[in-house]
Amino acid sequence: MKKICFILSICFLACFSSSAQVERPDAPLDTAGIYGDRSDTLSTAVATGTGSGGVLSKYKDLRTEVITAAGLCKMACCNLAESFENSASVTVGYSDAVTGARQIKLLGLSGAYTQMLDENRPVMRGLAAPFGLSYVPGQWLSSIQIAKGAPSVINGVESITGQINMEHRKPTDEVPFFANASFMTDLKADLNLASSLQLDKEGKWSTAILAHVCGNFKAFDMNGDGFYDEPKNLGVNLANRWLYFDPNGTQVRFGFRFLRDSRQGGQTPDAAARTGVAPWTSDITNQSFNAYLKVGVPLNDDNTQNIAFVGDFNDYSAINEMGYRPLEDGTLSGPHTGYNGVQLSGFGNLLYQNQMWEQHHFTLGLSAMYDNYNEMLSRNVFAQQWKTSNPVTNLLDLGIFGEYTFHLDERLSVIAGLRGDWYNQDARFRVSPRVTVKYAPVDEFVIRLNGGRGLRYACPVSDNIGTLSTGKRFFSDGKVADGSMTGPLFASHPLEDAWVAGGNITFYLPFGVGENNTYLSVDYFRTQFTNQLVVDYDHFTDVIDFYMSKGQSYTNTYQIDFNVEPIKRFNITATFRYTDAKVSYADRGLQERPMVSRYKGVLNLQYATNLNKWIFDFTASVNGPCRLYDFMNGGQAGYSPVYPLLYAQVTHRMKGWDIYIGGENLTNFKQKNPIISADDPASSKFDASCIWGPLMGIKGYIGVRVTLWKKG
Repeated sequence: MKKICFILSICFLACFSSSAQVERPDAPLDTAGIYGDRSDTLSTAVATGTGSGGVLSKYKDLRTEVITAAGLCKMACCNLAESFENSASVTVGYSDAVTGARQIKLLGLSGAYTQMLDENRPVMRGLAAPFGLSYVPGQWLSSIQIAKGAPSVINGVESITGQINMEHRKPTDEVPFFANASFMTDLKADLNLASSLQLDKEGKWSTAILAHVCGNFKAFDMNGDGFYDEPKNLGVNLANRWLYFDPNGTQVRFGFRFLRDSRQGGQTPDAAARTGVAPWTSDITNQSFNAYLKVGVPLNDDNTQNIAFVGDFNDYSAINEMGYRPLEDGTLSGPHTGYNGVQLSGFGNLLYQNQMWEQHHFTLGLSAMYDNYNEMLSRNVFAQQWKTSNPVTNLLDLGIFGEYTFHLDERLSVIAGLRGDWYNQDARFRVSPRVTVKYAPVDEFVIRLNGGRGLRYACPVSDNIGTLSTGKRFFSDGKVADGSMTGPLFASHPLEDAWVAGGNITFYLPFGVGENNTYLSVDYFRTQFTNQLVVDYDHFTDVIDFYMSKGQSYTNTYQIDFNVEPIKRFNITATFRYTDAKVSYADRGLQERPMVSRYKGVLNLQYATNLNKWIFDFTASVNGPCRLYDFMNGGQAGYSPVYPLLYAQVTHRMKGWDIYIGGENLTNFKQKNPIISADDPASSKFDASCIWGPLMGIKGYIGVRVTLWKKG
């Protein structure tokens, strides 16, 4: 702990360092993300938390929803998982009722099918996925881009339902010191520090220092079921990002990040005392080290030709212990699950980009994705006691790709990409085409069409981390799992295959304040699986069955968005999404996919006074029913209720200071009995993974943001 405090102190002091400013011209955009964020030069205005906060980009070729810096200030937004409440496109929920792990859904499917990018580098993969959203501080980000469908082939084809790209604060920002501190009524505290420093008079070197500490220092059982609603936790997150810019156009970006998070939850001591045995607990520790390198080299003076390299390395370790604590003699007093693993991952992308003429652009490249998994899974539940053997798995994806882009003014654009990948798991070469078309016959009307193939290695346990918080036995293909690591269960990491297609129509309407601020947008997407890992809760009683389904699982998603600024500084955004999701079971055929809400509607109102001294923000959402697992409703089909959620925040802005106060879940709605058989954790019916609604009631928070700007 002393070392952590020392490191944070150094980061805090570094934020006050002075540095020179040198303006530099922006470099052209590129698809590798090397030059794409040169728009953050010191001569460019920096977003400070004003404006509507979320918009549909008019100029993106793919249907893209942008959550700006203002949008990230609308709520507490302590981490990425809390940044989507104003979006109907992305639904965020808990994976279970004990660990605090958050998961998203996009196009009706879990976040495992959404590719997460950190400035065009794939992140939050494998073991890092269950808690990855919680490890990205919201105030580290300058924006989030949510792209539905099948985006570019350049970063791989793991994006089956879409991509979420995170843009961090830049080394070239003119903010030498930024701090954000917040405190919630559930005793959760967050502290963010950030500093962007330019280190030489020539403006060649700049760096960003980022630090984050968060913690739930006390856990509560507000619903009285004998389990803490959220675990106690302490997380530390440190990052250092660098930029070298040469006057000849060469750019080198690199950085490092370290995080450590520990969380303890589960049964309260009083509840355990009533059963006369040791408490059922959840003890989780995650640790990660990440390093990346991005190099862009222009091949001519106007940078219409360049080569780029993007590399990333991640070392992630996870310790998950669920169940009864060992007794003094080392034996267990009841069911216990241990899932511990280390994942070493490497990603490399080598690209050549050429803009032959103003209208034509193509990219060619080679890529490699490598994952080394060392997983150990043990289960001690009733008739199933075993420990895995031969846990090491090596996954390799070697890709070659090409992408051609045609632009005709701002009226028409066509992006055609083709990618071939060799996967070592089955030693097969697969081809993935992707196409995006955007057509704007007039300024007020935009049509987008998109489609393509997606492929990803499944991670059966980490993708479904909630299954560890149950007393159920694990089956593989309808057979009792023996821990041999064979078949699709656990470390075999089967390859999932799907096709996605859809489109979007946006009308820009001639009323309201500001250009392009009033629009009506309608979109539809369909995802069709040809090979999918199914986690079947209803195949057998008291069993979770993992198997590959070659049926016709699909989702249809419809969404409508409306945005208007009727008067100056008053913004209204309304969104409604409907989802039709089916999954193909081995013995029952197509059934409605469980735990997926049929619809969600969101209304956001924001008003700012003159000069944005006061900002008032209100969000209301209605969440539709989802099909419950049959065992949750006495063996029969059942649905969760429709429920509303309300959020509100007031921000007062002064010179360099923002003070904000707000509340979440103001309707105080909570899922009743989120843990099945909570009074008997030793039962095979015990299940904390069936979550469809909020676990916590009303929460209030207060916070402050401090920004020191570079002097002119």
